[in-house]
Amino acid sequence: MNTLVPKQLAEKPYSTDDTRWQAVVARDNDADGQFFYAINTTRIYCYPSCPSRLALRGNTHFFETSIEAEQAGFRPCKRCKSDQATPSNRDSLIIAQACRIIENADEIPSLESLAQSQNLSSYHFHRLFKSITDVTPRAYAIAHRANKIRTELSQKTSITDAIYQAGFNSNGRFYATTKKVLGMTPTNFKNGGNSETILYSIGTCSFGSILVAHSEKGICAILIHDDDKPLLADLKTRFPKATFVEDKADFKHWLEQVVHFIEAPKKGLELPLDIRGTLFQQRVWQLLQKIPLGTTASYTHIATQLGDPKAVRAVARACAANPIALLVPCHRVVRSDGGISGYRWGVENKRMLIAREAKAVED
Repeated sequence: MNTLVPKQLAEKPYSTDDTRWQAVVARDNDADGQFFYAINTTRIYCYPSCPSRLALRGNTHFFETSIEAEQAGFRPCKRCKSDQATPSNRDSLIIAQACRIIENADEIPSLESLAQSQNLSSYHFHRLFKSITDVTPRAYAIAHRANKIRTELSQKTSITDAIYQAGFNSNGRFYATTKKVLGMTPTNFKNGGNSETILYSIGTCSFGSILVAHSEKGICAILIHDDDKPLLADLKTRFPKATFVEDKADFKHWLEQVVHFIEAPKKGLELPLDIRGTLFQQRVWQLLQKIPLGTTASYTHIATQLGDPKAVRAVARACAANPIALLVPCHRVVRSDGGISGYRWGVENKRMLIAREAKAVED
């Protein structure tokens, strides 16, 4: 089975000089932190992904750690900063800092001001931000405001107060984007979304019963249980004031696609999603969707990508709160030692899903 993290599962990659040299030639970002390479002629050691000109193979040595390289008389590279955190971790920290600026700002910061705050060009900052968060800085700011307005409207706050407390400096500016922000009018949202209709269909799979539900925007829940009775109750708990309609015909083909994916995993299962959660949860869930079929990632790896390596428990909670099983693949997240635990729909189901996906990739 392929793994993103941890690297030590099964056969440890980059364990020979040949595989390490191949990683250096490919400037493999995944190899950063796994080893360092040093060049005799310059007496410099680098990360494998260092963009510096490729040295001759005969002049290259490999070390497990930066300490070993320095003890051997090599100094850190000024270009890849090999004595600091890996480039990908540094990038995640930069974007995490930019996210905090966005979240604490009264107005949506301009791209130029955000880039300047991180000492980057606007072009490079925009590209880096989108590559890590999967959204543009402006889209992130809008999502943050949407989350704040939802929180404010869910409390005993007037709609006008909620609009201003969420950072909109005029009612007109908010109402111009209200459909995009809330998916419904503020009044309906404050009343619990009681004008929303959610269609659902229940079927069976090798894990037991499965419920697939969708809103006007797309699939909003995929729930699994060994019995079908708790599924609808779970759905109603998630959307307490919506109207539910069982769709036995038009929507059934989506259910069939999901069931088929469980039984015979494959790439390319593309269905529209309506993902609802806090801003942090949505960021976690976006990263989960990037984990390729047949691979796993650790909770620590996801937290590091978010720019906060200590947020492992928060990542685990976000995985547990995931309402869209399979399409938001929280089952692909494992412990740092490769152990399988912590799955809302059962650890054995998680183990089976990972095994099936690994076999599908091998086949």
